[in-house]
Amino acid sequence: MADNSHYRTSRDRLHSVTRQYQLAQANIAHMRAPLDDPAMAGFVDRIEGLNALAEVAPGFIWRLQTEEGEISRVATFSGERVLFNLTVWESIESLESYVYKSNHVQAVQKRAEWFKRSTKPPLVLWWVVAGHMPTEGEAERRFELLWQNGPTADAFTFRTRFEPESQLGP
Repeated sequence: MADNSHYRTSRDRLHSVTRQYQLAQANIAHMRAPLDDPAMAGFVDRIEGLNALAEVAPGFIWRLQTEEGEISRVATFSGERVLFNLTVWESIESLESYVYKSNHVQAVQKRAEWFKRSTKPPLVLWWVVAGHMPTEGEAERRFELLWQNGPTADAFTFRTRFEPESQLGP
């Protein structure tokens, strides 16, 4: 029988590191029309339910919202038709499960009806110390890092991922 003690130790260390870090996610979307335009009704009708679904999804920790709990529009990304979303999750897997394996996927599949295709990555992921709630400014800096340097341990995507241990250094 093979000795798997090294495997268990490495896996246990990664699991411990993962608990020390949580995944921050930010995305921006350029709307095809103002929110009150009938063309956006399909999106507007879904947003409250999607936020509620996220908040009860396994691994969800926090989301940025206005005092009224509304969709965030952030001056940082300029433009009255830019929507901004900032959340924190326990892991990449928990976020990915919400995005692609829940009813949220229906909105993803219809996004071209409501949002323009971006020339830059519209989503950025990064690890934060557990309990830290990222700011709009942090998200903006992470987008800039991603757009300027491509995916790195400091700003990455679902397609090119980095584990939290990559931030620990030697």
